[in-house]
Amino acid sequence: MEFRPFRVQLATRFRGVTERHGVLIRGRGPDGRDAWGEYSPFPDYTPERASRWWAAAMEAARGEWPEPVRDTVPVNSIVPELPSGRAAQLAKAGGCTTAKVKVAGTMRIIDDARRVEAVAIALGPEGRVRVDANGAWDVDTAVKALRELDAAARAGGGPGLEYVEQPCMRVEDLAEVRRRTHVPVAADESVRIPGDADAVMRLGAADILVLKVAPMGGVQACLDVVDRYDVPVVVSSAMESSVGLLAGVALARALPELPYACGLGTSELLATDTVREPIVPHDGVIGPVTLDVIV
Repeated sequence: MEFRPFRVQLATRFRGVTERHGVLIRGRGPDGRDAWGEYSPFPDYTPERASRWWAAAMEAARGEWPEPVRDTVPVNSIVPELPSGRAAQLAKAGGCTTAKVKVAGTMRIIDDARRVEAVAIALGPEGRVRVDANGAWDVDTAVKALRELDAAARAGGGPGLEYVEQPCMRVEDLAEVRRRTHVPVAADESVRIPGDADAVMRLGAADILVLKVAPMGGVQACLDVVDRYDVPVVVSSAMESSVGLLAGVALARALPELPYACGLGTSELLATDTVREPIVPHDGVIGPVTLDVIV
């Protein structure tokens, strides 16, 4: 195998960092073709957590992904904390008809609601709006905020919020929010290793699981979770370069069911990338991809 260090710049700060770095691994798949993996755990990860990223990278470099059951994967656009006008523009990036709006950051709930409303109007009645709080709320704040944000999401003529992603950080609080709101709850930060899903499902804390290939230890590790539970899954990225992002696409293409658009449009948040043609959605989907690695 061949190992290539890389460093790419982010267009916007994410998890307190402005760049992503790691190692690309070139191996051979069963068909004899080049297969690429990416090892890029975040700097604050423990060796145990980082080891799962290594397992996912080696799985990719050996070409051990399952056969796909679909050609294309629908994805959502990402709308960070921005003024409403700019948010409306980003909502339709890449032809997406589903948008994930970041909330519960530095702005007030009323500002989040205005941004959600602008996105909903931009997408229209056939569009879908979901929000991501990254675990920032307590239970009471989440319940109050979701009433306002759900009403704002109906401004475009649609059905309201598709779901809320990680409204609170504690699994017990997720379960309480789920009992007190009609908005479906998705667990993201609460599902970081395969065993985490057991606790989430045991407590009835989520309607949807958000799975990220690298933190879970690979595509097969994610599929094992899917096999264990009868619950919808959304595949998302961990802000990898396009090489690592391809693993998420492989998982989404292999899932038996894919009822929701996936959070795999994140290469548009990178200022630079590891490939000549980054993986980006067109007409709201990502199709079969061939990587031209330039690192």
